[in-house]
Amino acid sequence: MKFLDQPPRFLFFTGKGGVGKTSIACATAIQLAEAGRHVLLVSTDPASNVGQVFGIGIGNKITAIVDVPGLAALEIDPQAAAQAYRDRIVGPVRGLLPDATVKGIEEQLSGACTTEIAAFDEFTVLLTESALTAGYDHIVFDTAPTGHTIRLLQLPGAWSGFLEAGKGDASCLGPLAGLEKQREQYKAAVDALADEARTRLILVARAQQATLREVARTHEELAAIGLSQQYLVINGILPHAEIDKDPLAAAIHEREQAALKAIPEMLKTLPCDQVMLKPFNLVGVENLRQLLLDTPVQGEARVAVPAELDVPSLSELVDDIAKDGHGLVMLMGKGGVGKTTLAAAVAVELAHRGLPVHLTTSDPAAHLAETLNGALDNLTVSRIDPEEETERYRQHVLKTKGAKLDAQGLALLEEDLRSPCTEEIAVFQAFSHIIREAGRQFVVMDTAPTGHTLLLLDATGAYHREVTRQMGKSGLHYTTPMMQLQDTRRTKVLIAALAETTPVLEAASLQDDLRRAGIEPWAWIINMSVAAAEPESSLLRRRAANELREIDAVASRHAQRYAVVPLLREEPVGTERLRMLINPQA
Repeated sequence: MKFLDQPPRFLFFTGKGGVGKTSIACATAIQLAEAGRHVLLVSTDPASNVGQVFGIGIGNKITAIVDVPGLAALEIDPQAAAQAYRDRIVGPVRGLLPDATVKGIEEQLSGACTTEIAAFDEFTVLLTESALTAGYDHIVFDTAPTGHTIRLLQLPGAWSGFLEAGKGDASCLGPLAGLEKQREQYKAAVDALADEARTRLILVARAQQATLREVARTHEELAAIGLSQQYLVINGILPHAEIDKDPLAAAIHEREQAALKAIPEMLKTLPCDQVMLKPFNLVGVENLRQLLLDTPVQGEARVAVPAELDVPSLSELVDDIAKDGHGLVMLMGKGGVGKTTLAAAVAVELAHRGLPVHLTTSDPAAHLAETLNGALDNLTVSRIDPEEETERYRQHVLKTKGAKLDAQGLALLEEDLRSPCTEEIAVFQAFSHIIREAGRQFVVMDTAPTGHTLLLLDATGAYHREVTRQMGKSGLHYTTPMMQLQDTRRTKVLIAALAETTPVLEAASLQDDLRRAGIEPWAWIINMSVAAAEPESSLLRRRAANELREIDAVASRHAQRYAVVPLLREEPVGTERLRMLINPQA
């Protein structure tokens, strides 16, 4: 593997959700440790599953991986990091400032973006604090999905003028005292990432045209902030040997090879490795050891898989959704499970039945237009673009709040609006506006990957609590966005997952988070099921057999209702192929 040739101290894996960053990061850490190095594996993803991969509890403490001498792991816990961050900011002023002022600071630091900043704060310490990491030869970072990571890497530049001004309106960053030190720490972290002698950035992708285009954008965005020394790993490629006598395997192989031939020009110059698809789930040390090996994995020629899987189809779920005539349908789940495609399929089917539908996405990396590939009666399509919504919100604040300010005050307000919380507020407002439409038509929403969605729900919950506090004694009737999400008659949350160990565990964790927020998921969708596609390839049949246990777990333990969508020979692009996801036999 080129990316493992003379590796520097820091290895930083990033890429779109669902491409296998965690598996490759874990396999890399194992390989380095078994070569005699001391290795620390760190996850900065709010939806981290490193502990699930190794089958042990890790959490927000450095934990030895007993089965791999020399390897330890750490999962940065965003909530614990946020509490420590708040204590560090508020502690010194408690007792010195009036209680009302301290309470105001605590409220200011209760937002979701404080959680992001605090987690990133811990990440930068690992790049810059030698006392914590002095004993490790290599530190391997498994990062959050692309947009989240890049936005935080841009913080040192974004804060520059804000901190230099030294004053201004309240910011989500907290009191300005001490932030200059943080900025210096963040800048040192970005400098470390930009130093090719210390850091190697590995972009992880799949052999899919949309994913490779997303990686090309990531490459450009990282290069723009000085992180230009990058490697490319294309994961999960179906071996050529599997295509004989299996139309499904042949179709998958043809799609992947076409994507590789059409790889964006800017990626062709990067050192590139290809990792072959394995027949087993990438859980446990023994399986991870085999991930980066070039030799094919041997297995049984035939594996027992039912000729026809007896599971509910997506058509049955859509029948129940359509009965209401209108409402909010939200697709949630980890990146890479096909939420965009499933949301488009549900919207297309409802529109085809003559029902008015607004299909929208809050995922910065979604490609609804490419998925639909055309227009359809009764269907409107939109996208909550974070940059556009943020700029719209900024202009509104400047025209209203800034109208009576002098030049200095206006300049300070403009700096404050560049703080990371501005985007959170703007996206929440757009989200709230769209879901109000669900009272008269269907609104089908494709959400961002799990961690981002939970941050959005956090903002929704904070708004709900504030409205309840203000309106509770007035006797007036009111409905907040959170109340709508909690009402199963008005909102149906569909959790998308793959029939693999880690995605099912992650989906179950998401379901627990939603339930703590008072939101009960309506159904699960197991997407891209190999078992439901009736493969002939030996490798695919082994993967299909592994799926059966996970499908049973969803049906018996996790979901009130569920559906299984087969992996199709052709990519589900365009309205006709999308409808095949609803009813493959149609």
